[in-house]
Amino acid sequence: MSQRMQQGQPMIVMSEDSQRVKDKDAQDYNISAARAVAEAVRSTLGPKGMDKMLVDSMGSVTITNDGVTILQEMDIDNPTAEMIIEVAETQEDEAGDGTTTAVAIAGELLKNAEDLLEQDIHPTAIIKGFHMAAEQAREEVDDIATDIDTTDEELIRKTAETSMTGKGTEVNKEHLAQLIVDAVSQVTVETEDGDNVVDLEFLNIETQTGRATGESDLLEGGIVDKDPVHDNMPTEATDADVLLLNQSIEVEEADVDTEVSVTDPDQLQQFLDREEKQLKEKVQQIVDLDADIVFCQKGIDDLAQHYLAKEGILAIRRAKKSDLEFLSEVVGASIVSDLSSASEDDLGYGDVTRDEEDELFYVEGEDAHGVTLLLRGSTDHVVDELERGVTDALDVVAQTVSDGRVLAGGGATEVELASRLRDFADSVSGREQLAVEAFADSLELVPRVLAENAGLDSIDTLVDLRAAHDDGDVQAGLNVFSSDIEDTYEAGVVEPAHAKEQAVTSASEAANLVLKIDDIISAGDLSTDKGGDEEGAPGGGMGGMGGGMGGMM
Repeated sequence: MSQRMQQGQPMIVMSEDSQRVKDKDAQDYNISAARAVAEAVRSTLGPKGMDKMLVDSMGSVTITNDGVTILQEMDIDNPTAEMIIEVAETQEDEAGDGTTTAVAIAGELLKNAEDLLEQDIHPTAIIKGFHMAAEQAREEVDDIATDIDTTDEELIRKTAETSMTGKGTEVNKEHLAQLIVDAVSQVTVETEDGDNVVDLEFLNIETQTGRATGESDLLEGGIVDKDPVHDNMPTEATDADVLLLNQSIEVEEADVDTEVSVTDPDQLQQFLDREEKQLKEKVQQIVDLDADIVFCQKGIDDLAQHYLAKEGILAIRRAKKSDLEFLSEVVGASIVSDLSSASEDDLGYGDVTRDEEDELFYVEGEDAHGVTLLLRGSTDHVVDELERGVTDALDVVAQTVSDGRVLAGGGATEVELASRLRDFADSVSGREQLAVEAFADSLELVPRVLAENAGLDSIDTLVDLRAAHDDGDVQAGLNVFSSDIEDTYEAGVVEPAHAKEQAVTSASEAANLVLKIDDIISAGDLSTDKGGDEEGAPGGGMGGMGGGMGGMM
């Protein structure tokens, strides 16, 4: 509680429930919270990284080593920790991969900044030094990066394999990488100025359990995981007119509750006849459109199903909205919300086939731009993790095709950047020089953690890497499988340059944001989850991390 003396009496300017942490205590609190988040995901980094099992309050289990998924699923109720989670989310949105790297570097930056603060170096000087180092690092990434031919399928496939390595796709990564490259090429268009634009909105991912991962497939068109509404309906159609309907084919109900008194059985029959007539009219409207197939987002009455089957029309009900939107791109149809105003121009054109074994409909359109990646796995947990890994790899390949720059992986880029930043630090005057050197040390966390997670000696690995880079081998990185220092670019460990630039930017900006705080004023408990444990006081360093973070550490 903050107080001021006024005429000899203390004046209360904050409520009794408020909390305040100032100066070094605030810095220690923030740095401890941020480092706790970073350390929670460090063990997942690299091909030999371990997985986390996350159990939510409802008992649902998630098994993953995807950094952003781990941080989003963890029950964190600390404001500073949530700022670090935003680093992972930004990295995911902008680059698609490298979330664990970005968060780990941010935590290491704050750890090294804490050492500088102990030496009485002002946070402003550290922030300025980190900013200068980040700017220089981005320039060096551009200098180190290799410009590639975006039509080089083999190299693009290597970026996909690198992204998926260690994410539960080891055995089938070559097959999946080829599917990803083919999928991205299908949805890539060349602009008038010659740039490649990858539109992943035209790429749909479907999952299926009970089959081997190696049976995953890429289909030109869409997939609908539904059954025909009537057994007598056809299950396949070639050169078919397709209607996408966002309206129920059912009896229209009154907007308000209505009671009707029936005194004669003939009156009841009149109501039933009227309902039947309504359904017949709706079906006749579909017949008049010459539609062969109807994908309906809403319900279809049993009687309407019978009439549609008699007309030889294939109908699917309760289709997902996302499926309808995707099919509209595949077959070139408009989604109809009112049958009475629909016209033949709203219909699409394509082929529909039925896979009875998988109980799926395959929908292919003429010159369809949309494609579907069907991922298969033995269990739900396997499929979920596979989908996360493939989604990251798709984003990585899309970035590589759009950007056209790649880097050597295995910690090669980080060690080279650290070496160049130390040279740059010699040209920096003042205490900022120490911050630049601390930034360089922080980047070397990546090869150290890669070695630790592979069961290797991190110090020996880092010494060997530094020696190789001092000898001019810019692409020397760690092969975690053989424990050797080698040219990782030639070995096929390739990463997009954009992801590395984004990781450096996100990590440095998050660290600077935390360092700039010297006063925390809370209206109540510092926990962001007001329904949780009310006891944690901030003076202890971690304060409002609550049970969620404590349970993870």
